[in-house]
Amino acid sequence: MAKKKIEKKPRKILKKKPCRLCKGKVTSIDYRDAEYVSHFISDRGKIISSRLSGNCSKHQRMVANAVKKARLAAVIPFVRITEGLQRKRRRTQ
Repeated sequence: MAKKKIEKKPRKILKKKPCRLCKGKVTSIDYRDAEYVSHFISDRGKIISSRLSGNCSKHQRMVANAVKKARLAAVIPFVRITEGLQRKRRRTQ
């Protein structure tokens, strides 16, 4: 029995989406600007990953530090309570 030779399809080269902060030539992120920092936070209050936000690793670190500082300074909340979470919390008490 002879083995069949399987031809490989040529792979497409995926172009990485450029970081929008690099595009805008952002050098620092102000943690006191709650509206801008909240673009990088999910509806539950978690920091959005660089894979989803499209940030490069350098700017993702800047974003993460800005979000953490803003939380400690009470500019943005640690957790956003949605309606579903409020209902669950009431039932348990």
